[in-house]
This record gives sequence, structure tokens and C-alpha cells, in this order.
Amino acid sequence: MKHLHQFTGFVAGIIVALALVVWQPLAGAAALPLSTPLSDASSQPAGNHDVSALTGIACDSGRTVHVSGTAAVHVIPDRALIQLGVVSNGRTPDGVQAKNAATIKQVVDAIIWLGIDEKNISTDRYVVRPVYDDYDSLHITGYRVDNVVAITLTDVDKTSNVLIAAFKAGANQVLDVQFYTSELRRYRDEARDLAMKAAVEKAEALANAAGTEAGCVLSINENTWSYYSGSWWGGRNRDMWTQNVVQNVTGDQSMPDEMPISVGKIAIQAEVNASFSLQ
Repeated sequence: MKHLHQFTGFVAGIIVALALVVWQPLAGAAALPLSTPLSDASSQPAGNHDVSALTGIACDSGRTVHVSGTAAVHVIPDRALIQLGVVSNGRTPDGVQAKNAATIKQVVDAIIWLGIDEKNISTDRYVVRPVYDDYDSLHITGYRVDNVVAITLTDVDKTSNVLIAAFKAGANQVLDVQFYTSELRRYRDEARDLAMKAAVEKAEALANAAGTEAGCVLSINENTWSYYSGSWWGGRNRDMWTQNVVQNVTGDQSMPDEMPISVGKIAIQAEVNASFSLQ
């Protein structure tokens, strides 16, 4: 029995020794900052780390600086979405439906004649409803058809021509005209990168002003959105709130001077909230 106890103690001692050998290099690597590659940590001899130096470099979540970074990328839109239609009134459901169908066909044909692909024209809303003398008696005096089509333009220069052609062909309502970009993902990523760079610069500036330095990133929250800042119906302009970064995408995106509609620009905006440790 005595020999059994001695053997058990010997085995336990070997296990503890092996655990210390494995744990020692891992503990040294864990104390390094996030920016230090693991290869650099593993190349250092075991048991030869300067503990005091590593303590100053490691992330300290107890001393932090919280900042926000914002950025906006302004882009001239390359797509337009027009919603227009025909409202028709009649005495009978069949009569008003036939009347509306004939008119909407003339509108669509006029738009296609301008070179708009038929696949980019679709019915957006179709409603047939009774017209009452008054809602108390619910006496039906006729019927109304509301037929709306959506037209996607890959050439925004044709926006005004499409509207004029549609009205000449019989359209009697325009619900909306929206301008947007087909490369939203690209500019959204660009705005996000600029916002993050602005947050880093702000954290460094605040830390330096306080007599210290910004360390590793502890947390990041991001929000991205876009809006049209053109002049359709005069109600879409917005004042840009204070930015860290504003970038205008230029190049070959200029609009012809004779175009009656001012397309304006899309503002793709990003905001980043980040927390950094203080060294």
C-alpha cells in the first residue's frame, strides 16, 4: 500500500510539471497586445519575458476613451425610379377597366419608344374601387381604377423625357421620382472606412491632449444610411450635420447643362462609435 501511494504521487508530479511547461509560453503570448503576431510571442524563450513591460502594453479596460467618427460620401446617382400612373373614372366596372387599360398601354408604349427596356417597366399598384354618393348611404355612383407603373431608368438623363412622354400619352399622376446609385455597397464600405479612420484620429488626439496614448480597440458600433439630396419637388434637401470627413466622388459623373431636372447627389453616410484603452 505504501508503494502504491508513492507511485501515485510520482505520477501527479509529472502531470503538474507538464502542465507548467505548456502553460508558461501561452501565458506570455496572452499578455501581448492584440496587434502582436503570435509568431513573435512564440519566438521568445520560455521564462525570459519582462513582466513589467508586458503589463504596460496590455489592454486596460479600466481606462478608456469613447469617440465617434462620421463620414459622408456624395455620389451623383446613376439610376432613377419613376412611379406614375393613370386614374380613370366610369359608370361600370368593365367600362372603367377597359378605359384605363387602353390609356396605360399608350403610356407604356410611349415610354418604350424612348428606348426604355420593357423589363424595366412593371405594374406597381392596381386598384379598382367604387365611388359612393356618400358613405352613409353607400350608394355607388361609379367606379375608379388607379393603375400605377414603376419605371427604372439606367440613364438618368431620360428622366424628364419619360415624364413628358407619359403625360402626353395620358398619364395623370406622378407619385414619386427617386434617384439612387447602383454601387451603394461600394460607397457604403468607403464611408464606413473613412468613419473608422476619423474615430481613430479623434481617439489619438484626445489621448495626446490628456498626456497619454490610445491603446487597443475595446468595442466598435457602426451605423450606415443614405439619402437623396437632390431637388425633386424641392423637399429632399437636408443640411449635413457636422462631419469628420466629407468626400465628393467626381470624375466622369457630370450632368449635361441642358437637363431640366437637377439630379443632385446621393449622400451615403456612416457613423462609428468606438472605445479605446488608454496606455
